Amino acid sequence: MSLGLHGLYARWDEVAREPWLRTVLDIEEYERKRRSLERRMLAAKLTAMKPIADYDWKHPKLDRALVDELFELGFIREAVNVVFLGPNGVGKTMLAQNLAHHAVLQGYTARFTTASAMLGDLAAQDGAAALRRRLHRYVKPALLVVDELGYLPYSNRYADLLFEVVSQRYTKAPVVITTNRPFSEWAAVFHSASCVGTLLDRLCHKVEIVEIAGESWRLKEANERTSRRRSRPPKPPG
Repeated sequence: MSLGLHGLYARWDEVAREPWLRTVLDIEEYERKRRSLERRMLAAKLTAMKPIADYDWKHPKLDRALVDELFELGFIREAVNVVFLGPNGVGKTMLAQNLAHHAVLQGYTARFTTASAMLGDLAAQDGAAALRRRLHRYVKPALLVVDELGYLPYSNRYADLLFEVVSQRYTKAPVVITTNRPFSEWAAVFHSASCVGTLLDRLCHKVEIVEIAGESWRLKEANERTSRRRSRPPKPPG
């Protein structure tokens, strides 16, 4: 019945011993799982990303044991928020994307968005009813990833909208945030909005913080290219 084959179930006594039955059921189950995964991947809105296998664990400093634990996805079941905190270019987005991708593969729904895109989308809604409907887009998924929070300043209105998202997910489903700003600087990001303290209180009630320290990968690769170029022997004249 879980496959929805009601007609087959109604005539089960007639077909139960047919040799083709197991093949039909296996094909139906496979196709349903495949279509479900495809729908969840589309809904997750994951952009092109590097696989976690390409992450250079030797370059930035972070707690790899904690990251490995997060990939076991217990934080989703326990509604524990996750914050990837570190400077630009150390792989915060890559880790968050791969975490969401892994969750989708394991059967969860997810949505990936930048902070600017989500808050701009919510702020653009015309009226309370439209806002309630659009909030559902960010509240419903089992996992919400909000990328690049803190890279731009936001108005009090945007702070209120982020508070609304976090509040509606509070104790029910986790939020994963990537940011380059420690919590002590969030008041500056949101221009000292009155809700920032309460926002942080709910976000940090149950939270895992993954601090990443190190030089930007992009800067590191640029420096390595420069070094290789300088180490090449000069071309002979002519």
